[in-house]
Amino acid sequence: MTQQVLAERFEQDAGPIAPRAHGTDWKIEAKRVAKIYPKPGSRSTKDATAVLDGFDLQIKSGEFLSLLGPSGCGKSTFLNILAGLETHNGGAVLVDGKRVEGVNKNVGVVFQGYALFPWLTAQKNVEVGLKIRGVPKAERRARAAKVLKTVGLEAAANRLPHQLSGGMRQRVAIARVLAYEPDILVFDEPFAALDAQTREFLQGELLRIWESGDTKKTILFVTHSIDEAIFLSDRIAVMTRAPGKVKTLFDIELPRPRDSDSRNSEEFAHIRSRVARVLEEEVHIGNDDH
Repeated sequence: MTQQVLAERFEQDAGPIAPRAHGTDWKIEAKRVAKIYPKPGSRSTKDATAVLDGFDLQIKSGEFLSLLGPSGCGKSTFLNILAGLETHNGGAVLVDGKRVEGVNKNVGVVFQGYALFPWLTAQKNVEVGLKIRGVPKAERRARAAKVLKTVGLEAAANRLPHQLSGGMRQRVAIARVLAYEPDILVFDEPFAALDAQTREFLQGELLRIWESGDTKKTILFVTHSIDEAIFLSDRIAVMTRAPGKVKTLFDIELPRPRDSDSRNSEEFAHIRSRVARVLEEEVHIGNDDH
């Protein structure tokens, strides 16, 4: 389907979205989601680039799901739509059965860049989101201290970002999101810029934090790393090349809690082979077009 045909279809009414089926436990539902980016300087969608088309995905409450796909397939775009940071052109995204419209305060976002204020201590950086939400001073201090302890940084509370390693700065970014207690956490390649050893350590820390909570958060994790997705996830959704949609879903049935032995297991290698095969199909399709 050409980009122009997609664009023309996106301009039409997508029609009513069917209500949630009785008895389902989906925390997040994406139904026929479409996203196009207009050509710069043009008001017509006919010159637009389609990034998502017919994107369907359901995520259970408390599930850890990773998105894998070729570069430019719309992984981060869908994450931003879910968080309310971007709009979409067709279909619907629902959280707890309600359409996402605008910034969703119940979704916490952790990006690859730490986005810390360099003049604020780790403690004060964690407090920023709470202050914006009007949390009283004493309460936000207590909550920030608690989450810094959760991520293992209570001793670094009074350090400035430049006094912290990359891994520590990313943990501050995670703590800042945890502090305001969203039900859903979305991660956009948060460990991609870190060295391999730090990356594996933080993967383990993220699982420890997720598994230690009274109620598990629902997590959507965007990554380019097959191994990272397998180690972390309950399920992996592999996307097609752009315009992206979900091509294959993999259940990851490795026992939890997971550790280095999990990475070295025969089952891990078997899953990696299956996921890589599906992902390579899309990469080869894209290369054949050039």
